[in-house]
Amino acid sequence: MTSYDLSGRKALVTGAAQGLGAGMASALAAAGAAVAVADINDELGHETVEKLRSGGATAEFVHLDVRDDAGWESATASVVAAFGGLDIVVNNAGIEVTDLLIDFDAEAASTLLSVNVLGTALGIKHSFRTMRPGGSAGAGGSVVNIASVAATIAFPGIALYSASKSGIDRLTRVAAAESGKLGYGVRVNCIYPGLTPTAMGNKLAVETAALGLFESPEAAAGAVAELTPLGRLGQVDDMADAVVFLSSDAAKFITGAGLPVDGGMGM
Repeated sequence: MTSYDLSGRKALVTGAAQGLGAGMASALAAAGAAVAVADINDELGHETVEKLRSGGATAEFVHLDVRDDAGWESATASVVAAFGGLDIVVNNAGIEVTDLLIDFDAEAASTLLSVNVLGTALGIKHSFRTMRPGGSAGAGGSVVNIASVAATIAFPGIALYSASKSGIDRLTRVAAAESGKLGYGVRVNCIYPGLTPTAMGNKLAVETAALGLFESPEAAAGAVAELTPLGRLGQVDDMADAVVFLSSDAAKFITGAGLPVDGGMGM
Protein backbone atom coordinates (compact mmCIF):
# COMPACT_ATOMS: atom_id res chain seq x y z
CA MET A 1 0.00 0.00 0.00
CA THR A 2 1.42 3.38 -0.98
CA SER A 3 1.78 6.26 1.46
CA TYR A 4 2.24 10.00 1.51
CA ASP A 5 5.85 9.67 2.69
CA LEU A 6 8.01 12.23 0.87
CA SER A 7 11.30 11.38 2.57
CA GLY A 8 14.20 12.16 0.27
CA ARG A 9 12.12 14.39 -2.01
CA LYS A 10 13.09 17.98 -2.76
CA ALA A 11 10.38 20.59 -3.19
CA LEU A 12 10.02 24.22 -4.22
CA VAL A 13 6.88 26.15 -3.28
CA THR A 14 6.21 29.61 -4.70
CA GLY A 15 4.44 32.27 -2.68
CA ALA A 16 5.43 30.27 0.38
CA ALA A 17 6.29 33.10 2.77
CA GLN A 18 2.75 33.18 4.16
CA GLY A 19 -0.82 31.97 3.76
CA LEU A 20 -1.58 28.86 1.75
CA GLY A 21 1.98 28.63 0.45
CA ALA A 22 3.48 28.55 3.93
CA GLY A 23 0.98 25.87 4.92
CA MET A 24 1.86 23.80 1.87
CA ALA A 25 5.58 24.14 2.56
CA SER A 26 4.99 23.03 6.16
CA ALA A 27 2.92 20.02 5.11
CA LEU A 28 5.50 18.91 2.55
CA ALA A 29 8.23 19.22 5.18
CA ALA A 30 6.15 17.25 7.70
CA ALA A 31 5.86 14.49 5.09
CA GLY A 32 9.67 14.37 4.87
CA ALA A 33 10.56 16.63 1.94
CA ALA A 34 13.32 19.23 1.92
CA VAL A 35 11.57 22.48 1.03
CA ALA A 36 12.64 25.66 -0.73
CA VAL A 37 10.45 28.61 0.24
CA ALA A 38 10.28 30.88 -2.83
CA ASP A 39 8.82 34.37 -2.55
CA ILE A 40 9.42 38.05 -3.23
CA ASN A 41 8.99 38.83 0.47
CA ASP A 42 12.46 38.11 1.82
CA GLU A 43 11.69 38.92 5.46
CA LEU A 44 8.61 36.72 5.78
CA GLY A 45 10.25 34.05 3.62
CA HIS A 46 13.22 33.76 5.97
CA GLU A 47 10.85 33.66 8.96
CA THR A 48 8.97 30.75 7.38
CA VAL A 49 12.23 28.91 6.73
CA GLU A 50 13.27 29.35 10.36
CA LYS A 51 9.92 27.95 11.52
CA LEU A 52 10.41 24.92 9.29
CA ARG A 53 13.95 24.40 10.52
CA SER A 54 12.86 24.71 14.15
CA GLY A 55 10.57 21.76 13.50
CA GLY A 56 13.48 19.70 12.19
CA ALA A 57 12.93 20.24 8.47
CA THR A 58 15.53 20.92 5.82
CA ALA A 59 14.57 24.28 4.33
CA GLU A 60 16.05 27.13 2.32
CA PHE A 61 14.78 30.50 1.13
CA VAL A 62 14.92 31.48 -2.54
CA HIS A 63 14.03 34.98 -3.70
CA LEU A 64 11.77 34.63 -6.73
CA ASP A 65 9.49 36.88 -8.73
CA VAL A 66 7.52 34.25 -10.62
CA ARG A 67 7.17 36.58 -13.64
CA ASP A 68 10.94 36.54 -14.18
CA ASP A 69 12.17 33.87 -16.60
CA ALA A 70 15.81 34.28 -15.56
CA GLY A 71 14.76 34.31 -11.93
CA TRP A 72 13.15 30.92 -12.36
CA GLU A 73 16.29 29.53 -13.97
CA SER A 74 18.37 30.80 -11.06
CA ALA A 75 15.91 29.55 -8.43
CA THR A 76 15.70 26.01 -9.75
CA ALA A 77 19.48 25.85 -10.09
CA SER A 78 19.85 27.05 -6.49
CA VAL A 79 17.47 24.39 -5.21
CA VAL A 80 19.28 21.63 -7.09
CA ALA A 81 22.60 22.86 -5.73
CA ALA A 82 21.30 23.10 -2.15
CA PHE A 83 19.32 19.87 -2.02
CA GLY A 84 20.92 17.71 -4.70
CA GLY A 85 17.80 17.54 -6.83
CA LEU A 86 14.25 18.76 -7.42
CA ASP A 87 11.21 16.47 -7.40
CA ILE A 88 8.22 18.67 -6.52
CA VAL A 89 7.23 22.16 -7.64
CA VAL A 90 4.11 23.83 -6.27
CA ASN A 91 3.05 26.86 -8.31
CA ASN A 92 1.13 28.64 -5.60
CA ALA A 93 2.13 32.31 -5.97
CA GLY A 94 -0.78 34.47 -7.04
CA ILE A 95 -2.60 37.72 -6.46
CA GLU A 96 -6.28 38.66 -6.42
CA VAL A 97 -7.94 41.85 -7.63
CA THR A 98 -11.56 42.53 -6.76
CA ASP A 99 -13.54 44.77 -9.09
CA LEU A 100 -16.65 44.86 -11.19
CA LEU A 101 -16.10 44.35 -14.91
CA ILE A 102 -17.53 47.76 -15.61
CA ASP A 103 -14.83 49.36 -13.44
CA PHE A 104 -11.73 47.16 -13.65
CA ASP A 105 -8.31 48.76 -14.04
CA ALA A 106 -6.40 47.45 -17.05
CA GLU A 107 -2.98 47.88 -15.45
CA ALA A 108 -3.98 45.99 -12.31
CA ALA A 109 -5.55 43.27 -14.44
CA SER A 110 -2.37 42.96 -16.50
CA THR A 111 -0.31 42.49 -13.34
CA LEU A 112 -2.74 39.86 -12.05
CA LEU A 113 -2.62 37.89 -15.29
CA SER A 114 1.16 38.15 -15.41
CA VAL A 115 1.64 36.80 -11.89
CA ASN A 116 -1.05 34.13 -11.97
CA VAL A 117 -0.85 32.82 -15.53
CA LEU A 118 2.63 33.71 -16.78
CA GLY A 119 4.12 32.91 -13.37
CA THR A 120 2.57 29.45 -13.40
CA ALA A 121 3.60 28.84 -17.03
CA LEU A 122 7.20 29.76 -16.21
CA GLY A 123 7.08 27.45 -13.21
CA ILE A 124 6.02 24.60 -15.45
CA LYS A 125 8.67 25.49 -18.02
CA HIS A 126 11.53 25.41 -15.56
CA SER A 127 10.20 22.37 -13.70
CA PHE A 128 10.24 20.46 -16.98
CA ARG A 129 13.71 21.68 -17.89
CA THR A 130 15.06 20.66 -14.50
CA MET A 131 13.23 17.37 -13.94
CA ARG A 132 13.14 15.83 -17.42
CA PRO A 133 15.79 13.32 -18.56
CA GLY A 134 19.01 15.25 -19.10
CA GLY A 135 17.93 18.06 -16.77
CA SER A 136 19.96 19.05 -13.74
CA ALA A 137 17.71 16.89 -11.54
CA GLY A 138 16.58 14.54 -14.28
CA ALA A 139 14.51 12.04 -12.29
CA GLY A 140 11.01 13.23 -13.16
CA GLY A 141 8.66 14.46 -10.49
CA SER A 142 5.43 16.27 -9.75
CA VAL A 143 4.13 19.76 -10.47
CA VAL A 144 1.07 20.95 -8.55
CA ASN A 145 -0.55 24.18 -9.72
CA ILE A 146 -2.92 26.13 -7.51
CA ALA A 147 -6.08 27.16 -9.35
CA SER A 148 -9.25 28.07 -7.44
CA VAL A 149 -12.91 27.23 -7.06
CA ALA A 150 -13.25 30.56 -8.89
CA ALA A 151 -12.27 28.65 -12.03
CA THR A 152 -15.44 26.57 -11.76
CA ILE A 153 -18.11 28.98 -10.47
CA ALA A 154 -19.32 32.48 -11.38
CA PHE A 155 -18.65 34.59 -8.29
CA PRO A 156 -19.22 38.33 -8.80
CA GLY A 157 -16.40 40.81 -8.40
CA ILE A 158 -13.49 38.56 -9.39
CA ALA A 159 -13.85 38.10 -13.14
CA LEU A 160 -10.17 38.60 -14.01
CA TYR A 161 -9.02 36.45 -11.10
CA SER A 162 -11.44 33.74 -12.18
CA ALA A 163 -10.14 33.95 -15.75
CA SER A 164 -6.57 33.58 -14.54
CA LYS A 165 -7.42 30.51 -12.48
CA SER A 166 -9.27 28.98 -15.43
CA GLY A 167 -6.09 29.57 -17.41
CA ILE A 168 -4.10 27.65 -14.80
CA ASP A 169 -6.50 24.73 -15.23
CA ARG A 170 -5.85 24.66 -18.99
CA LEU A 171 -2.08 25.07 -18.53
CA THR A 172 -2.14 22.07 -16.21
CA ARG A 173 -3.83 19.80 -18.71
CA VAL A 174 -1.73 20.80 -21.70
CA ALA A 175 1.45 20.51 -19.64
CA ALA A 176 0.47 17.01 -18.50
CA ALA A 177 -0.14 16.00 -22.12
CA GLU A 178 3.20 17.40 -23.29
CA SER A 179 5.11 15.79 -20.42
CA GLY A 180 3.59 12.41 -21.14
CA LYS A 181 3.99 12.63 -24.90
CA LEU A 182 7.62 13.75 -24.69
CA GLY A 183 8.63 11.36 -21.91
CA TYR A 184 9.56 13.95 -19.29
CA GLY A 185 8.37 11.79 -16.40
CA VAL A 186 6.72 14.77 -14.70
CA ARG A 187 3.13 14.55 -13.52
CA VAL A 188 1.19 17.84 -13.63
CA ASN A 189 -1.99 18.40 -11.64
CA CYS A 190 -3.84 21.27 -10.01
CA ILE A 191 -6.14 21.84 -7.09
CA TYR A 192 -9.15 24.16 -6.84
CA PRO A 193 -9.09 25.58 -3.30
CA GLY A 194 -12.29 26.94 -1.83
CA LEU A 195 -12.38 30.24 0.01
CA THR A 196 -9.95 30.08 2.94
CA PRO A 197 -9.63 32.77 5.64
CA THR A 198 -6.05 33.71 4.83
CA ALA A 199 -5.06 37.34 4.26
CA MET A 200 -6.11 37.00 0.61
CA GLY A 201 -9.41 35.33 1.47
CA ASN A 202 -10.25 37.94 4.08
CA LYS A 203 -9.36 40.70 1.61
CA LEU A 204 -11.83 39.24 -0.88
CA ALA A 205 -14.64 39.28 1.70
CA VAL A 206 -13.90 42.89 2.62
CA GLU A 207 -13.66 44.09 -0.97
CA THR A 208 -16.76 42.33 -2.29
CA ALA A 209 -18.71 43.90 0.57
CA ALA A 210 -17.21 47.31 -0.30
CA LEU A 211 -18.49 46.88 -3.86
CA GLY A 212 -22.02 46.45 -2.49
CA LEU A 213 -22.24 42.78 -3.41
CA PHE A 214 -22.76 41.79 0.22
CA GLU A 215 -23.88 43.68 3.31
CA SER A 216 -20.62 43.02 5.17
CA PRO A 217 -17.45 40.91 5.00
CA GLU A 218 -19.11 38.49 7.42
CA ALA A 219 -22.09 38.22 5.09
CA ALA A 220 -19.75 37.51 2.18
CA ALA A 221 -18.06 34.68 4.09
CA GLY A 222 -21.45 33.40 5.18
CA ALA A 223 -22.70 33.37 1.60
CA VAL A 224 -19.73 31.23 0.58
CA ALA A 225 -20.37 28.82 3.44
CA GLU A 226 -24.03 28.57 2.40
CA LEU A 227 -22.95 27.65 -1.13
CA THR A 228 -20.67 24.93 0.24
CA PRO A 229 -22.29 21.54 0.93
CA LEU A 230 -19.89 20.86 3.79
CA GLY A 231 -21.06 24.12 5.34
CA ARG A 232 -17.77 25.82 6.17
CA LEU A 233 -14.86 27.71 4.69
CA GLY A 234 -11.70 25.88 3.78
CA GLN A 235 -8.68 25.67 6.06
CA VAL A 236 -5.03 25.90 5.08
CA ASP A 237 -4.39 22.28 6.01
CA ASP A 238 -7.23 21.14 3.72
CA MET A 239 -5.33 22.57 0.75
CA ALA A 240 -1.90 21.54 2.01
CA ASP A 241 -2.96 17.92 2.47
CA ALA A 242 -4.18 17.79 -1.14
CA VAL A 243 -0.81 19.07 -2.35
CA VAL A 244 1.02 16.40 -0.35
CA PHE A 245 -1.24 13.73 -1.83
CA LEU A 246 -0.68 14.85 -5.42
CA SER A 247 3.08 15.06 -4.78
CA SER A 248 3.26 11.56 -3.37
CA ASP A 249 3.42 8.06 -4.82
CA ALA A 250 -0.20 7.62 -3.80
CA ALA A 251 -0.96 9.76 -6.89
CA LYS A 252 1.60 8.10 -9.16
CA PHE A 253 -1.01 7.36 -11.87
CA ILE A 254 -2.68 10.77 -11.72
CA THR A 255 -1.78 13.53 -14.15
CA GLY A 256 -3.69 16.25 -15.94
CA ALA A 257 -6.26 16.29 -13.15
CA GLY A 258 -7.97 19.13 -11.31
CA LEU A 259 -8.81 18.22 -7.72
CA PRO A 260 -11.58 20.30 -6.08
CA VAL A 261 -10.76 21.05 -2.44
CA ASP A 262 -13.78 23.28 -1.93
CA GLY A 263 -16.23 21.41 0.26
CA GLY A 264 -18.38 20.73 -2.80
CA MET A 265 -18.90 24.39 -3.69
CA GLY A 266 -17.91 23.98 -7.32
CA MET A 267 -19.74 20.75 -8.10
